[in-house]
Formats: sequence, structure tokens, C-alpha cells
Amino acid sequence: MAEKQNAKLMSGGTMILLILIALGAVAALLRLSKGLGATTGLSDAYPWGLWIAMDVMAGVALAAGGFTITAAVYIFGMEKYKPIAKPAVLTAFIGYLLVMVGLFLDIGKPTSFHHVIYMWQPASVLFEVAWCVLLYSAVLFFENISKSKAIILPLVIAGITLSYGHQSSLGALFLMSGHKLSGLWFSSMMNNLFFLSAIAAGLAVVSVETVFGHRAFKIAQPKAILAGLARGTAIALAVYLAARFVDLGRNGNIGLIFSSGTASLLFLIEIVAGAVLPMALLFSWKEGSSESGLLGAQLLVVGGVILNRFNVAYFSQGDGVTCYYPTWIEIAVTLGLISLGIFLYRFAVVTWPILSHAEAD
Repeated sequence: MAEKQNAKLMSGGTMILLILIALGAVAALLRLSKGLGATTGLSDAYPWGLWIAMDVMAGVALAAGGFTITAAVYIFGMEKYKPIAKPAVLTAFIGYLLVMVGLFLDIGKPTSFHHVIYMWQPASVLFEVAWCVLLYSAVLFFENISKSKAIILPLVIAGITLSYGHQSSLGALFLMSGHKLSGLWFSSMMNNLFFLSAIAAGLAVVSVETVFGHRAFKIAQPKAILAGLARGTAIALAVYLAARFVDLGRNGNIGLIFSSGTASLLFLIEIVAGAVLPMALLFSWKEGSSESGLLGAQLLVVGGVILNRFNVAYFSQGDGVTCYYPTWIEIAVTLGLISLGIFLYRFAVVTWPILSHAEAD
């Protein structure tokens, strides 16, 4: 049963979060007043940088725990995971709010953000992404406040559909990058690869927040749930890796793994440290094992998916001459958004009955 947590909102860690949020807000105001060119390191060679790679591309993937856990509970009947469904949906909702803020700041004319609502461009992938994000954010809101299973089920179905739409479409955006993107990442299957990796990322984030949440509020770790999440993440990684390497072979790009210089190094770090190693660790994790080992493996998964989005968005692109380095304003905004997400989650858990003290029967 979920209960209100007997804990104070303010702490030393919370004060640090508030400072970073304030710094991010100042940086955001500077960006809005001075424009992208004066406040970011973006250029024609690198039109998308830290905000798109981290705050949007990675942010959307890391928020995928909402639809994965609700699908497991309400579609596949895995009642064991019901205690973590509400925290997962809450995390996803906060994540999507932050994604929308990141998009707002990255648009050349932020005051025109509302144009997507009534100036329809159905042939645009970005148009589809924007609408899916808007609709899915609304679905997550109603999932957070709904208590009726009759209402939850159609919301979950809608959430799964919308999630596939925008998770995969974020990958499809790069189908037009062509020669700019290394064959280690470019593929006609990028949309599905983005979706598959998002499933692993979402499960990993739910595991991480479960461990940290139970530690912070001194609640016994739900070992059976964590073991199931470990297996689920490992299986998701195995499917993703199989699809990734089959696709590389189909396109004749296997040889690029060891012959592409910096791209090869980035690829190997992403695949070995961010997928193969944690997959092996997660398959071997048992209920009696320390949650610290699980936490480390799941954090590797999170890091691997983040690196994948950075590799696709700009690490493997560029003209070989121009370099991109995010400015302090870009870094401050990103840190501010991450801190805001953590603060909002803590506020919600302290204020409302979110975390559960007991696993489902």
C-alpha cells in the first residue's frame, strides 16, 4: 500500500538542487533575451547540441519507464509491479514536462511554440513528435490522478501507442542526415532501434529511482521487483543488441566497428560499457544480491543510452573542421532541468502517497 512519506522536503541536497534550478532559470532568461546565437555554441555544422541530445533525445528515452511499467501491469497482468507503477508514471510525467521546456528553449522563436497546435504539417516528423509528446503528457497527467481501472486501461493503451510514435520518430528524424552520420548509427531502422533502446532505458531508470527512493525514505528494498526489472532490462538489451548487429550486418557496416577512428571508440564504449556489460551483470543479479550491484549495472544502461543519443545527435557528425562545445548557459540550463526533475519528484513523494511500503501479492 502506498503511503505518504514521513520525511522533510528540505535538506542539504535539496538546497543544492534549488541553487542549480535558480542558475538554470537565469541562464534560460539570458537565452530568451539574447537569442540562440549569442548564448549557445551551435552553428550550421552543429545545429543541435546539448539541449537536444540530453534534454530531449535522452530525456524522452529515460522517461520511457511510464509506458513500459504500465503495460506490464495493466496489459500483461504483472501485478507484482503495481507498487512501482505510480512512481514510474510520475517520473515519466515530470520527464516530459522537462522535455517540453528543453524544446521551448531550443526553438529559434520560442514565442511561436503554439503554432504546432493549429498550423499543421502532417508530412513533418517533428510535427508528429510534437503532437505525440503533447498528447502523451496529457495521458500521463490523467494516469497520475486517475484511480479507476476502467479509465486507466484506455489511457495505458493510448500511452503505449503514442510512446511508440514519438520514441521511434526521434530516430526517424536522423534518416535525413545521410552522409553526415556514420554508418555505425545511420540505418533505415533507426526509428525501431530508438524505440528498443528506450525500453531498456525506461526500465533502468525505474530501477534506479526505486533503489534511491527506498534508500532515501528508509524503506526496505523490494528485491523481487528489482530482480524482475533486472531481467526485463537484460532481455530488452539483448533484443536491442541483436537488432543493432543484424542491422549493421544487413547494411554491410560491421567492418566500420574497428576502422572508423573516433567513431569506432564511441561505438565500442556505447555498446560494451552501456549494453553488453550491464546485460551480463543484470542477467546474473538475484534477489539475494546487493542492490548496489544492480544500481551500478542500471546506471551503465542509462549512460549507454545517453551516449547513444549524443553519438547520433552530434558526436559522430560535423564537417571535420568545425567543433561544438556547449556554453555555460547550455550546461546551466541542462543541470537546472535535471535538478528541477529531481526536486519535483522528491516534492511529490514527500507530499503525496507515491512510494509503496509493500510489494503486491
